Amino acid sequence: MEAYQILKKNIAEGNFRALARGLTLVENEIEPAPALLKHIKINHHIPVIGITGPPGAGKSTLVNAIVSYFVKTGKKIAVLAVDPTSPFNFGSLLGDRIRMSQQFNQPNVYIRSIATRGSLGGVSTKTLEMIDLIRSSNFDLILVETVGVGQSEVEIAGLADKTIVVLVPESGDEIQNIKSGLMEIAQAFVVNKADREGASAFANNLKKLLNQQHQNIPIFKTVADKNEGVEDLCKWLIKKETFHGNSKRILLAEKAFKIIQHQRTADIDKVKLRRDIEEASLAADFNIYRFVAERF
Repeated sequence: MEAYQILKKNIAEGNFRALARGLTLVENEIEPAPALLKHIKINHHIPVIGITGPPGAGKSTLVNAIVSYFVKTGKKIAVLAVDPTSPFNFGSLLGDRIRMSQQFNQPNVYIRSIATRGSLGGVSTKTLEMIDLIRSSNFDLILVETVGVGQSEVEIAGLADKTIVVLVPESGDEIQNIKSGLMEIAQAFVVNKADREGASAFANNLKKLLNQQHQNIPIFKTVADKNEGVEDLCKWLIKKETFHGNSKRILLAEKAFKIIQHQRTADIDKVKLRRDIEEASLAADFNIYRFVAERF
């Protein structure tokens, strides 16, 4: 039996160690990752919940509370926490795991951090592949927490069955929060830290704005660190709702495009590119378009 077949079998049976190995192979493009991805059976019935929003909104704390709720109901949960990659040293803190440390000893919880690898919306091709690999295991729910970096958060919609946008009363201008892509991708808004002053007014104004745009999008108020309002949100998360076919096809096309884009640029060494451009830019007649055309 091929190595990828053994790994595939163990992952399908719910072996966390095999899953960790498989995810590492996929993330770092180590053999037999391509064969593994081509032969896994992806269970599209496992719901993927995307959780996004601005920094400081309490996304990790909310994820922690959601996981605790579902663990008590006997569910098996996977969490993929996406952290930003530095464009300067290509490093990533991967700190969301620290904030979810109380879940590490739970036998039904698997937590994995992944760097964005320069993807502005927090979703790299590796993220898509890793989610599909997790979906080939026996989880009941997959939570994906992405970096909050503004309107490029819309990329999360390409991989999630439901996307919730987490805000706080201090988020400021509600119109800014729901404009453009965020308005289209959010299946629900969560006003976290709702025990703070102005939370009710913020939620009401947000609701009015959504009504004006004829959007029937639920708004939940939570205090994640006190576990308040989390149960209602969790009950909504596992409700089965029909995803519009055309939208799903568009998102699948975007996913395919991202995979193709990644494969076409896989042989480009970013570190070498940086060295080459540093050297070339010293020339008085340096032109970045000519530089790219000559090398690629």
